[in-house]
Formats: sequence, structure tokens, C-alpha cells
Amino acid sequence: MIATEAARRNRGSQTAGRTPEELREIVQHVGAELELAPAEHIIEWAYATFGERFCLTSSMGDAVLAHLAAKVAPGIDVVFLDTGYHFAETIGTRDAVEATMDVNLLTITPKQTVAEQDAEYGPELYKRDPDLCCALRKVAPLATSLDGYDAWATGLRRAETKNRVIAPVVGWDAKKQKVKVSPIARWTDAQVDAYIADNSILVNPLVYDDYPSIGCWPCTRRVAPGDDPRSGRWAGTNKTECGIHM
Repeated sequence: MIATEAARRNRGSQTAGRTPEELREIVQHVGAELELAPAEHIIEWAYATFGERFCLTSSMGDAVLAHLAAKVAPGIDVVFLDTGYHFAETIGTRDAVEATMDVNLLTITPKQTVAEQDAEYGPELYKRDPDLCCALRKVAPLATSLDGYDAWATGLRRAETKNRVIAPVVGWDAKKQKVKVSPIARWTDAQVDAYIADNSILVNPLVYDDYPSIGCWPCTRRVAPGDDPRSGRWAGTNKTECGIHM
């Protein structure tokens, strides 16, 4: 594990953001060193290094990342994007995480309500232009919500799709100009399942109803056993990502 005592001592005073050049330098220095570190150590390093300017995001498919973070960074900000199109089960999982874990849960909403978006772009934009819908209800709100942070953690895992194979544990998000941390990037599905079982982790009930990858209800379908877990996202289209990780 990388020594973090000096960073820990300075964490309380780290209120001003670093420049992009300084952030990129941090990634260059520690990215490779943290590649094989345990998830808890990666989060601990990030929290010690960035302090209040480090958060994690969660889509509330499960609470694995929030649980890991709460153990080593109690009170950490957890950002949840409420698109206005979530399943009730997803909102319920968010509420349960907020009620049972030592985290500061922040619910972020798009600039427009669904009704306002319908009035400007027409109803069911998700059917006609799913990329634009995701841009308005996910990508833009996240970018705005991350303005006050230098680094953010995601639950991105390489095992989820072939497009995520190269996701680094600690990398540079050039589009957002921030350090992107993926503490469980190397975890397999079996490791996730074991962590959930061993720690009684909250899981979105839809996961047990054949929804292994959960997004907004209009664009998420059940997945047959053995199929690609993300095949239920934007089914029938060429779309595979909302744009947050691109």
C-alpha cells in the first residue's frame, strides 16, 4: 500500500482545487503503483490525497462501492443522478443506502424536469434520440455536479463489457479534466458476488429479477440467463454507453 500519512495530515486543508497539470502528474506517479492494490487501499489513497474534493458516483445497482468507501472514508460524498426515469426499486436502493451507511448522499437532477424536456424536445426523446436524452439527463448533470471535485470514483469494472477492458484503476478523464478512480475495475463477477454475500450488501431488487445492468426504465429490459448482462440496455439499438464513461 502507498504511504498516505502526509496526505492524510493535509487532507483537511485541501479545499482549493489543483490544476489539471497537477492532477495529471498525480495519475502518472501513482497510477501504475495502485493498479494491483486492494479496492479499500485505492479509496483510502484517493480520500487522503483529495479530501473533500473526492467523491464517488453510484447508479444504485448495488451498494458495493459505497460500502467499501464508508469503511475507509466515512462521510464521503456519494453522488446519485436522478434522471427522472429511474425504476422505483432504484430510488428505494438509494434511500436505503442513505439510511444505513456512513455516507453523504447527494441526489443530482437534470436542469429540466421530464415534463420540461418533453415540452422543448417532444415526448419520449429516449426513443427518438437516446444519445441526446442521456446527454441531457446524465452526462451534463454529472459534469456540473463534479465541478467542486478533483477526483471521482466509479464502480466501473473491466468484466462488464469489452469496451471497459482498458479502464485503469487510477486514470485521467480528459473530458472532465479530473482524476477518475475505479477501485473495483479488476473485480470479476464472482468477486462482486462474494463481497455482497460476505458483507450483506444492499442490492437493487431488480438484479434478482433478471436486470443485471440497470438504467432508466424506458431503456432497460430483462436479460435472458447466459446473455451479455448489458444487452438489456438500449436493446434494439447500437447504443452501449450513456456517455458518462466515454
